[in-house]
Amino acid sequence: MPTMIRPFAGLRPVAGRAADVAAPPYDVLNSAEARERAKGKPWSFLHISKPEIDLAADISAYDPAVYAKAAENLARMRKEGVLVQDDQPCYYVYQLQMGEHVQTGLVAAASVADYDTNRIRKHEFTRPDKEDDRVRQITALNAQTGPVLLAYRADAAIDDLLARVAQTTSEVDIVADDGIKHRLWVIRDAASINDITRRFDAMPALYIADGHHRSASASRIAATRRAENAHHNGEEAYNYFLTVMFPHTQMRIFDYNRVVKDLNGHSSADFLAAIGKSFTVEPSAEQARPTQRGEVGMYLDKQWYRLRIKPEHVPADPVARLDVSLLQNNLLQPLLNIQDPRRDVRIDFVGGIRGLGELEKRVNSGEMQVAFALFATPMQDLMAVADAGEVMPPKSTWFEPKLADGLVSHLLE
Repeated sequence: MPTMIRPFAGLRPVAGRAADVAAPPYDVLNSAEARERAKGKPWSFLHISKPEIDLAADISAYDPAVYAKAAENLARMRKEGVLVQDDQPCYYVYQLQMGEHVQTGLVAAASVADYDTNRIRKHEFTRPDKEDDRVRQITALNAQTGPVLLAYRADAAIDDLLARVAQTTSEVDIVADDGIKHRLWVIRDAASINDITRRFDAMPALYIADGHHRSASASRIAATRRAENAHHNGEEAYNYFLTVMFPHTQMRIFDYNRVVKDLNGHSSADFLAAIGKSFTVEPSAEQARPTQRGEVGMYLDKQWYRLRIKPEHVPADPVARLDVSLLQNNLLQPLLNIQDPRRDVRIDFVGGIRGLGELEKRVNSGEMQVAFALFATPMQDLMAVADAGEVMPPKSTWFEPKLADGLVSHLLE
């Protein structure tokens, strides 16, 4: 009987090679950055996740030669014994540490069927071109190499089990270029594996935090292979996709802030007056980092302001009441005429990990005229949106720390 998650025989760096292999997620670096990061690192997983770095500098990242190069590089790393597959299905405990923040989760193969029926819940739209890219990558490699980041509602029994494993000696303990510590343990014990499988299968839902395109592409590949396989039984590797899941209480969402090029013809004084219809406006002598929901920091004319949405403008709908929605629907759209933040070239987005100083820099340089600092979306809000079958606005969440690519891959062989 298929279960929501199951163990798998992971493809991993051989002992002592994890630091040489581990790489940032494929979608956080552009090709030029990846090329620079991989210099002098022949075993970096970037040669698999960003294989255009080994081809002509002007090649399209979507050229068929790129996917062929990825497969060639993966085969080479296996042949050279840098990547080795475990000899039995395992679960893996994966711990991330960023400064004082530590989160401990589980690497598992998650059910495509449960994704298709929304038991593994999404909160974002996907783009067909990005899905196509992942389908081609996975097909060329016959492997899923970029894990999908999932959240589960914190469960004391599971959290305690993972914490106990994390008190033993890890098989991987590395610090990446960005200072993030990555640790990995392998669970081979059948009783523990069965207990974990059973406990997750009893959960009503899991939640995609990051990796919507990877999970959508896994679903497409499974549908294709299912149709082509006369002996399909549901147990094949393609029926599952690579995930790392953490308890929602340990996951860390940063703010995702906005900067806008102009005031849509308003003077600063008129703009501030217009904001006052939906928000209270209070000048701040220091950076106005929001401390609660419904609060926005605004930087204009080298002055910070603290904006607070008036209660009558906060609806009950789980999407419309998000802070990113309140800002969009009560300020960006009506006052600055930003109708579609996905496509409007006048707006840009700044991950909160860069700090509020980055917002000041973008405005003080003259590149942008106004900046907005948002309160980070709570995990409970993300799960409420997913439970309602709704979709988050663009650029609502920025998860840190990031998973590494290459520490565990899921072969579809």
